[in-house]
Amino acid sequence: MSTQKPHLLHLLIFIIITLTTTSISTNPPTVYELLPKFGLPSGLLPNNVKSYSLSEDGSFEVELDKTCYIDFDYKVYYDKKITGTLKYGSISNLDGIQVKRFFLWLGVDEISVDLPPSDNIYFQVGLINKKLDVDQFETVHACGDKVTKGDGSDYQSWKRVLKLPTPVEEIEIHIGLATTINFKY
Repeated sequence: MSTQKPHLLHLLIFIIITLTTTSISTNPPTVYELLPKFGLPSGLLPNNVKSYSLSEDGSFEVELDKTCYIDFDYKVYYDKKITGTLKYGSISNLDGIQVKRFFLWLGVDEISVDLPPSDNIYFQVGLINKKLDVDQFETVHACGDKVTKGDGSDYQSWKRVLKLPTPVEEIEIHIGLATTINFKY
């Protein structure tokens, strides 16, 4: 009987060491592993996620290596920082993701899926709720530097269009005897 006690003691020590080592070496899930645990497809985010944080209340922040574009059914722009609230089956209060509709970039406010799961995913953009096929979001997509499909315009194009040229020369115009107007162009 005394020979069994040392074996049980060794077994108990082995189990404790194994459990301790396993709990220390376990890494937190990647954001791509986390999304399916909340009923969402892993391909909602591009492949360049640098880090993420998730609070107990569901608020999250995702940091990308750089801004990013991906062509789904619509052109999508990802800012370097994406925030929102993650709940089972939805992301609300979303900031940092925009979709191109016609010539405008519109912020995506919410993303949700049917519960129980179906083949659809829903994107809330302002008052518009757009239903898309969830299959295109099942795999993680490579991040592009700019939009490559369609007209080739990118998110920054509106800033370039609306930006006034830098003044380079001054023109003096005389109106009447006492009034002078200077124009820069």
